Amino acid sequence: MVDFSIGIGRVYKNGGNMSKGIIAAGNWIVDIVKTIDRFPSVGELCNVLSLERCGGGGPCNVLFDLAAMGVDFPLYAAGKLGADAEGDFLVSESTKRGINTRWLKRTEDSHTSYTDVMSGNGKRTFFHYRGANAALVPKDLTDIDIPAKIFYLGYLLLLDKLDEPDAEYGTGGARVLHAMQERGYQTVVDFVSEAPAKFKRVVMASLPYIDVLVINEIEAGNTFDLAVRGEDNSLDFDALEKASQLFFEHGVKEMVVFHYPEGAWIQKKGFEGQFSSTELVPADKIVGANGAGDAFCAGFLYGLHEELPLDEVLRYANTSASCNLMSATASGGAVSLKKMRKMMS
Repeated sequence: MVDFSIGIGRVYKNGGNMSKGIIAAGNWIVDIVKTIDRFPSVGELCNVLSLERCGGGGPCNVLFDLAAMGVDFPLYAAGKLGADAEGDFLVSESTKRGINTRWLKRTEDSHTSYTDVMSGNGKRTFFHYRGANAALVPKDLTDIDIPAKIFYLGYLLLLDKLDEPDAEYGTGGARVLHAMQERGYQTVVDFVSEAPAKFKRVVMASLPYIDVLVINEIEAGNTFDLAVRGEDNSLDFDALEKASQLFFEHGVKEMVVFHYPEGAWIQKKGFEGQFSSTELVPADKIVGANGAGDAFCAGFLYGLHEELPLDEVLRYANTSASCNLMSATASGGAVSLKKMRKMMS
């Protein structure tokens, strides 16, 4: 069993342990969140109760949540936007939050990515336009060389050029992650569910260049064709343990983290796995689950950056995810560290 008093510090190359800050790279999206009264069948009608435009995508959600927490270390955005009003919106919203946007590249050739998010009854469905995210190439990220501590990439399997084959590293994403490790950053990765063949090709190529993997339980199972839930939908912790070990065997360097509605599983290399449960937000207070996984990741990244004990890291991650459930948007539920600590106590 993991000794939860163990911190999660590490040795960095090139004096990187003296650096502070998180770079979040990958999908930058404008979410048009429509809260609906029900999910209709094909050909049926539902009512839109409210509509809101906000930032979306893993790096955007993570950075916006960290900014709302009021962290005292630098936040850097990296990705590709269109030279359009939606791209202006994302740059403006990031700048207002004190996020450095130097590495948000602009292109005249593609429209900024957007997603119509249908949210209601604690569920959501996405209608996604890939746009400028599909044009993000490894060179856009491998040129980054700033004194940060962590490089987060999300989402593999939703970044066309980074998911393409690479003769030397397997995929463009793997090339980026290798460059970031060589530069001394701790690499943290999230990915999305995709077709099984693409899933295995893209994910497997990147695993040797991932220090910390943070994904949900379904993605963990899909990688190795493991059923992580039983017929009654209960979690199979033996399967999660097996998935953890397989990720380490295929290259993950330091830690695997699986988040799920009931809580989270965490395993540090060289230790047995452990899971934490969390009190679910009452059903009548759940507004939407859009961005809940990213909110979990934001809380986790805060603890990882501050090198806190594992139990404290998971408490921040679970608290951040719980706050997210009480908002329809991906980061509208984020609160300050002071309020999070009060909730945790």
